[in-house]
Amino acid sequence: MDKTAANAPLAAAPVAMTMGDPSGIGPEIALKAWMSSRQQGSPFFLIADPAHIGRLARSSGLDVPVQTIDEGDLRDAITHIFPKAFPVLPVGHAVDGQPGIVSTEDARPTIASIEKAVQLVSTGAASALVTNPITKDALYRSGFAHPGHTEFLGELAQRYYGVHVHPVMMLWCEELAVVPVTIHISLKKVLSGLTRELIVETARITAFDLRTKFGIAQPRLAISGLNPHAGENGSMGSEDRDIIAPAVADLIAEGIQARGPLPADTMFHAAARKTYDAAICMYHDQALIPIKTIAFDSGVNITLGLPFIRTSPDHGTAYDIAGKGIARADSLLASLALATRLVRAPMDKAA
Repeated sequence: MDKTAANAPLAAAPVAMTMGDPSGIGPEIALKAWMSSRQQGSPFFLIADPAHIGRLARSSGLDVPVQTIDEGDLRDAITHIFPKAFPVLPVGHAVDGQPGIVSTEDARPTIASIEKAVQLVSTGAASALVTNPITKDALYRSGFAHPGHTEFLGELAQRYYGVHVHPVMMLWCEELAVVPVTIHISLKKVLSGLTRELIVETARITAFDLRTKFGIAQPRLAISGLNPHAGENGSMGSEDRDIIAPAVADLIAEGIQARGPLPADTMFHAAARKTYDAAICMYHDQALIPIKTIAFDSGVNITLGLPFIRTSPDHGTAYDIAGKGIARADSLLASLALATRLVRAPMDKAA
């Protein structure tokens, strides 16, 4: 799988970035991403409270001039402003954002930032969406009804694009791409939530987006087992034999290059990774542990199945280091680079 960003002209519209939880490291790494990108990176703008971002830059000792921009003419504003100042589009709410302190008061602007970003992408004012980490607990306490970012973006796709989607979470780095079939549910619920149909739908969407967004003509999917040794033909659990194997057969019948169920403990070493383009895993940690071991600071979360491009750092809000000036922007920069590459991909094919 060629995961290297192509050398192509920049997209006509800039990338929209959400502020994430303002009490976490999101706004800080956004400032650092601008410092790294202002001369040679792809232009982006942040949807946040400009006053809060300005205060954070000063308190963090970051030499970042913040400039409020208008929604009316984002492309020209970004072209002229981005090399000189960090462009921030007002989210429409004042933000407190005390580092490391959970605030339900900031839940509303956090959600509004995501909604505005999807709206702007849907109109073509932005080319793609990069989201900073959110704190689900604070959002839940304010009435947020979705398990996480991925599911909320699925609802927004229906609101702004008029399409019903099945959003799929893929974690990506240069060496590995993984997709969990079940995501934000407890291990106890995985057994009842894992179905033949869900595996097929998840893998089908993954294969489609690998073709259409990543340009891989015939994606190769490795389907993990659920139980130790992929169940040992039912002696260590029947799910691999009765649910996963039939799903793999369905995928093969559709013309998708899939194989499995494979023992998960032998899927992620270097030689094994060369045999597939994405690993379809049965539950959250089965997918995320290997990629975070390989690329803890540079992994990217990309949502497949959406009518727009969305990437995000593969880490959380990191309350424990928020406001200390030590948060690294590597994963956010990788998210920006991947979003830009996926926006460019249709141009590359047409060239």
